[in-house]
Amino acid sequence: MKKYKVYGIGAALVDTEIKVEDSDLAAMGVEKGLMTLVDQQRQNELLAHLQGHLVTAKHASGGSGGNSMIATAYFGGPTFMSCKVADDADGDIYLADLEAAGVKHCLTGEREAGTTGKCLVMVSPDAERSMNTFLSISETLSVEQIDASAIADSEFVYLEGYLVTSPTGLEAAIKTRKLAQSNGVKTALSFSDPGMVEFFREGMAAIVGDRLDLIFANEAEAKGWAQTEDLDVAVEKLKLVANSFAITLGAEGALTYDGRELVKIPPHKVHAVDTNGAGDMFAGAFLYAITRGEDYATAGRFASLAAGNVVAKFGPRLPAEDHAVLRNAFFGD
Repeated sequence: MKKYKVYGIGAALVDTEIKVEDSDLAAMGVEKGLMTLVDQQRQNELLAHLQGHLVTAKHASGGSGGNSMIATAYFGGPTFMSCKVADDADGDIYLADLEAAGVKHCLTGEREAGTTGKCLVMVSPDAERSMNTFLSISETLSVEQIDASAIADSEFVYLEGYLVTSPTGLEAAIKTRKLAQSNGVKTALSFSDPGMVEFFREGMAAIVGDRLDLIFANEAEAKGWAQTEDLDVAVEKLKLVANSFAITLGAEGALTYDGRELVKIPPHKVHAVDTNGAGDMFAGAFLYAITRGEDYATAGRFASLAAGNVVAKFGPRLPAEDHAVLRNAFFGD
């Protein structure tokens, strides 16, 4: 038995979620539904514009990979996270959230001075999230944060596609994938955002390498990778680089492919409030299910249920106690 179900690596960010109108996004020049990298000055400008909205703001640790590892851990699958935070208040918040979920991590030594990464998440009335991210110290995440022994003692490694935006992060993602493969550990990647596939295609291909065991993508990311508007073509293209995959389709549910069978997963119907974190929860719940021995169709249904519950609430994750309730109701544990 391996010590960890999943070893994740990704950017550690603290989210500020703010409710906005579409007119706010237009006035600020924010691209709706995408993640855009910004510097601190730009993020401060956005915050100044939104000052009147801060009464509806919520702060929480975020980052795609971290959200997924926290979800897997809360469901009952031990995880490890490699990331980088500064010796500041936001770094304390992020570290406390990992430890509350029982996620082991590489942040056991002295932390560097600086600023922990921040993500401004603007949620419009249709529940769509538009993110502006200042990576700060997360931009320097590197091979130094990799724990080779934890990788070897994991069933899966989970690579966050956002790492493609940083030279040292890209190097760390590639090394993590290679260490996993050399130790017989399965590899999973989230494409993370349509912009990562479109604007960092060469780097994303380097993370993928010859082949991965599992890829997570939403419909736009899958089509972007395949450079097509036809989902069926995208499915066939993904088969060329992954043994299996899961494609989320928003309100239409998801598709899972286990290497043999393509299965349509029905959506979990909810009133959408905030889509931030939905894909992260889908991946975390899916990884929990398959590492406990469930088949892909079952894992897809559970992940759809969990992601639907996230979308129905404001914030990137579920309350800690909700995970066990969902798990027990679905699996009868």
